[in-house]
Amino acid sequence: MNKNTYKAHLALLGANLIYGVNYIIAKGIMPDKIGPSSFVFIRLLFATPLFWILNTFVVKERVAKSDIPRLVLCGLLGAATNQLLFFHGINLTSPIDASIIMTVVPVIVLVFSSLLLKEHITKNKLLGIIIGGIGAITLILYGSKVAGSSSLLGNLFIFLNATSYGLYLVFVKPLMKKYKAITVISWVFLFGFLFTFPFGINDFMNTDFAAFTLNTYLVVAFVVLFTTFFAYLFNIYSLNYVSPSVTSSYIYLQPLISFIMVTIYVEVFSQKQYIQDINLVKIVSCLLVVFGVYLVSKKAKSTN
Repeated sequence: MNKNTYKAHLALLGANLIYGVNYIIAKGIMPDKIGPSSFVFIRLLFATPLFWILNTFVVKERVAKSDIPRLVLCGLLGAATNQLLFFHGINLTSPIDASIIMTVVPVIVLVFSSLLLKEHITKNKLLGIIIGGIGAITLILYGSKVAGSSSLLGNLFIFLNATSYGLYLVFVKPLMKKYKAITVISWVFLFGFLFTFPFGINDFMNTDFAAFTLNTYLVVAFVVLFTTFFAYLFNIYSLNYVSPSVTSSYIYLQPLISFIMVTIYVEVFSQKQYIQDINLVKIVSCLLVVFGVYLVSKKAKSTN
């Protein structure tokens, strides 16, 4: 593994640690303090200028007019659709369920990468997808039979979010071969904000900001700076050096991180509403998906 590939894996690890924490942190202020559409509107409202500042003053790179349609599509899939569906989904369902369902992304990416990008499916990738998938499916099937804070509609939103994000990872890959990461993400967020505007502006205007506490502002700041700005940078940077299927495979870490966060909330902060989402079956299943990450990201040995 060369230096750039090593950095790409570290970036993927950092992004998915942020995402794993975000499940429970973002849910903590919805819908009492802020609605899902308003939350997404704020994310894009503040994060988009941050990306454009970097693009304008640091990168200074322009894109060809012929690539605008693909950037529009990436903005729709990767910044608008997936974020709206995710926040509406996490607002309704449990953090652990949401993180489990998101593990469907590598399957989507694997299929579409093979069809659209002609990416070769190695035995390690396939085996990793199967093992990680077994862990995810076990959790989903078991979770549907026990009491908890899950929701059918919320889970459906999360699944559609995962589909949108998986397609985004595939469609954005060719752009990463032509432009720097900041350039691509700047345009993706700009178009994403334009798509989100009609869905979020009313909720944003009706949000009672006077009722925000210090904790509310800290959560919003975390989501804007870390979940949105840094995590997107980490993910899109990694696409310069690893395939979309490897990038998406790191999502298998999110159920484990989400489980740890829920455990902390239950045991340390006495947030008992999540206690039914914790059991041995979910622990074992999370270990399976982590092992799946290892297999998918492991580089095949070359033969002479």
